Parts: sequence; structure tokens; C-alpha cells
Amino acid sequence: MMNDLIKNFPAQLTEAVEIAGKSKLKRATSPIHNVVICGLGGSGIGGTIVKETILHQAKVPIEIMKTYTLPAYVGENTLVICSSYSGNTEETLESFLFAQEHKAHIVCVTSGGKLLELAKEAGYDAIVIPGGMPPRSCLGYSLTQLFHILAFHGIATEHSTHISSAVKLLVENQATLMKAAERMAEVLKTHTPVIYSTALNEGVAIRFRQQLNENAKILCWHHVIPEMNHNELVGWSHEYPEIAVLMFKDVQEHSRNELRIELCKKIFEKYANIIIEIPSKGNHILEKKLYWIHFGDWVSYYLAEQRHVDSMEVKVIDQLKKDLLAK
Repeated sequence: MMNDLIKNFPAQLTEAVEIAGKSKLKRATSPIHNVVICGLGGSGIGGTIVKETILHQAKVPIEIMKTYTLPAYVGENTLVICSSYSGNTEETLESFLFAQEHKAHIVCVTSGGKLLELAKEAGYDAIVIPGGMPPRSCLGYSLTQLFHILAFHGIATEHSTHISSAVKLLVENQATLMKAAERMAEVLKTHTPVIYSTALNEGVAIRFRQQLNENAKILCWHHVIPEMNHNELVGWSHEYPEIAVLMFKDVQEHSRNELRIELCKKIFEKYANIIIEIPSKGNHILEKKLYWIHFGDWVSYYLAEQRHVDSMEVKVIDQLKKDLLAK
């Protein structure tokens, strides 16, 4: 059940750190000048979150690709990480073949499937994570491996200590977090969520939106500050009684973004009845992101319960995959 999978997130992170520590990776034979992380959905959001987390560490460009192909610059000086929980994501498999053809250094993160088969055949590194669960419930496994791979190749520092401290934070706050999530779900039951964050926390906002889509079976949208101040803000020109504004707010925002948030909030208050700030908790940027992610996952589960929908089923995605295979 989805509630058990969400509750297990802290334990999953702990197990993921152990898996990363036991992995055997090979050094790249050429200097790494850029990194491309390939993945979609629950397997792809980890790349976005990792890139944001190490923005001020990484000395080479990191690109997150969520489509069928890769940039033309991919070559022997590129580290390509292919993340597919099932190992059968067709877009990621095609990206793998592109990277292989262009002689990139490839590392795969998967539970099995065709991707693991191809990696073994070609002798590429592959970190195998536990299978048999919905990909969106396994972010902890894939996210941790991405940090480890980048640290191994000297792109960023090792984040296992911060992941472990996040686990402690989540365990200590689990009960309180669940109650707050259930209260928010009660509000969202009759409103459309509009999610805002600053640009460096967009991964959290995207993850929340995706979980509301898949678990609670609703549509919603997100945008980021300051970009939305240059376009979407103009849309706030009349009343939206059906909208609930949810704002992820760090206690250590850039001073100008902090001002933008407060000014935007005043505008939202004119036209929406519900504005909820979701404060960060934790010391390190990764602790804060994982706390927010865990909270959002609980909100999506409770909203599914209150809407009387099955948080596990994704029939429309399954049907799309069948239709694609038939073509």
C-alpha cells in the first residue's frame, strides 16, 4: 500500500546509502567535462533535485534530459547517468544507445529490465536497486545513487552524511508531519493546488505536483520565483476562489527572493482565499528538500484517501505504454 511505502522512505534512504557504499564503479578513461542525467517521472526527478543541491559545488555543466535524445556535445568526455527504475523506459533506453554510440562514460541506475541487460552486455557500470514497487515510491533509492556516482567521479562531495541526518529528521518528525499533511489534504479536497517555490527548489515543487497527479489523480500546476514574476504573475488579475496557493519557503532564501515572496503573497491574498506557506526544516539543503518531499508525499496520499481514489493505480499510464508498444 502507498502509505506503507511513504512511511518507509527514511528506511529506504538508509538502505540506499548502504547500496551506494557497496557499489563498484570504474573510473572514466577520459576527463569528464560535462554530465547528462537521463530519466523520466519518478526516475527522472532525482536528477533535478541533485543538480539543484550541488549547484554551488559542481565545476562542470550538468544537464537533465527527459526525452529520447541527448545533446550533440555528448562524447568521450561526458558522464551519462541513465536512471530507469524498471529498466524498460523507452526514452531512457534510446538515450543510452545514443550515449553508447558517442562513446560516453555510462553508468546506469535500475532495478533490472532491458537497461541492466544492455549495461551488462557492454560492460558499463550499473547500480542495481530493489524492484517491484511503483517508481515514484523509490526516489530515495535512485536519488542516493546519483549523489554517489557524482561524488565518485569528483563532480560533487559525498552526501551520505547529509542523507543520514535527513533520515533522523524525518523519523523524529514523522507523526507531526503526517498530521500536518492530512490537514492540508482536507483543504485541497475542494481546491486546485498552485505550487510555488524559488528556482533552486523547483525539484521539490515538481515532485509535489507529480505526486498529486499520480497518487491523488488531480491536475495542478507549479511555477518558480523569480521567473513567474516576469509572466505568470500577470495572470493574477482577478479572483480565483477555486485555487489554493502553496508556497515552499526556505528560512534562508536569497534576500531579493524573500522580498519577492512577500510581495507576491500580498498579490495572491487579493485573489485567492487560501495561501499556505510550507516552511523548510533541517540544516543542510538536502535535509530541507527531503523533508519537503516526504511532506508532499503524505499530502498526496491523504488527498487520495479523501477523494476515495486508489493511490497505487496508474491505469492511464499503463494503457499509454500498451498503445505505444502496439505501434
